[in-house]
Amino acid sequence: MKLSIVIPIYNEEENIPPLHGRVTEALAGTGIDYELILVDDGSSDGSFECLRDIANSDSRVKVVRFRRNFGQTAAMAAGFDAASGEVIVPMDGDLQNDPADIPMLLAKIAEGYDVVSGWRKDRQDTFINRRLPSVIANGLISRMTGVHLHDYGCTLKAYRREVLDGVNLYGEMHRFVPALASQVGARVTELPVRHHPRLHGTSKYGISRTMRVVLDLMTVKFLLAYSTKPIQLFGKWGIYTLFAGFLSGGATLYFKFFEHINMNRNPLLILTAFLLFMGVQFIVLGLLGELNARTYYEAQGKPIYVIRERINVGDRGPGTGDRENRKDL
Repeated sequence: MKLSIVIPIYNEEENIPPLHGRVTEALAGTGIDYELILVDDGSSDGSFECLRDIANSDSRVKVVRFRRNFGQTAAMAAGFDAASGEVIVPMDGDLQNDPADIPMLLAKIAEGYDVVSGWRKDRQDTFINRRLPSVIANGLISRMTGVHLHDYGCTLKAYRREVLDGVNLYGEMHRFVPALASQVGARVTELPVRHHPRLHGTSKYGISRTMRVVLDLMTVKFLLAYSTKPIQLFGKWGIYTLFAGFLSGGATLYFKFFEHINMNRNPLLILTAFLLFMGVQFIVLGLLGELNARTYYEAQGKPIYVIRERINVGDRGPGTGDRENRKDL
């Protein structure tokens, strides 16, 4: 089983040599066939020169260099695309994740899990701007996605490659991969991992990132629940809004004929018009979403299901994979 370790790098010049040394030390003697993919996310210090020197001295090291800083998610996506291993393990490049935990994650993968997520149980970060927002975000993500993990933000995870093949990463989506994988039947678990204080450089992420995470969470929730049936979401709210509009209109007529209050002096008339208009808009938006969903799946031949395993099935349809008896997840 070949392993690909993917590490985004952004201005980590001082951390790169000891990081390479720790990965090499952690996997030495394990017999694991591995590659180390280091993605330079537009660093402005001497990070790329360090990466180039290491790649020239170690054939297991691959380096991908961005033209500018695109962000952690983009760097991770580039590393996943370059990976050739059956199991992919992303981790941070700041020495806070411990490469010595990788064999433990792989052992859990060998038990049959598809995603093993690290949990920084004893996190070595400041409380106000790092740990507190993380606790709130993890609780919110777990509640909205239905996949309960203590630490979605921990980069150190292990994925079977086929879990990542159908996942496109945008924004801050890399932290939601366990939830997206669970949607198609992946077995997800969590393990406590070590976490060290940062010794060199400064963190590139803070409390300002929380808003982007919340916005991406809305996208993930929609993708998990309504990506193939948007009319169920927008149509439902359209019906509720139309019903409220009819109630408001009925109340307006009641006040007109029984209480003798002219419509032009009754604010319910404006509310009725607004609710009826919004109800129609919700339903139209749902229908347009249905058209887009059908275009997305049918024009590209994308399946709406993923098969875990086939036995004695000769005809291969959408979502069945490449081999007769392949386990997709």
